[in-house]
Amino acid sequence: MTLADPMEKLSVRLRTGTRMDHDAAQGSGFLDRLAAGELPRQAYADLATQHWFIYETLEQAAAVMATDSVAGSFVFPELTRLPALTDDLETLLGPGPQLTPLPATTEYCARLRAVAFDHPWGFVAHHYTRYLGDLSGGQYLGPAIAKAYALNGAGHRFFVFEGVSPPAFRTRYRELLDQAAFAPDDEQKFLAEVTEAYRLNIAVLRELKERWA
Repeated sequence: MTLADPMEKLSVRLRTGTRMDHDAAQGSGFLDRLAAGELPRQAYADLATQHWFIYETLEQAAAVMATDSVAGSFVFPELTRLPALTDDLETLLGPGPQLTPLPATTEYCARLRAVAFDHPWGFVAHHYTRYLGDLSGGQYLGPAIAKAYALNGAGHRFFVFEGVSPPAFRTRYRELLDQAAFAPDDEQKFLAEVTEAYRLNIAVLRELKERWA
């Protein structure tokens, strides 16, 4: 994480401080190959499988943190991804598929259980990293994957947020970050945890890349 000016708004400090982490995640190579249709369809199903475990844990945390005075402001039912992922996997793998997490995914979920169920800064850090990524780069990745693997609606619902305007939602989310009543120490924990969330995501993508090399 690069250094950010503590006098700037939290949303600005976040974007400035994690720019390199974001670029590293985007540059994994695995997602680019999926978008280009260079990998078998099973590789996309593998990505959806890892997402299923991550979002299952994160959305369990959301249910717990919904009444928290800080974290509760970031719990949006319209962002829930687990039902869409379940539908996607049934399309890709058939009914009742047996799902197995990669070691990096298991580590990711363990970190979520450690910080996202009890600490507002931990929950918001992981919530921001996942969902704003889905509402940013995911909006380009989803249509590319749908085209590459001939998916017509079913199979890529994860990327479709019904009734949500991604640009408007991203603006609203950053406003909420700037209004969040984090204690000063918790702001630093939040920023550090976003970097950790990026690291965990990159580790999952790296394992997927190695698996489908």
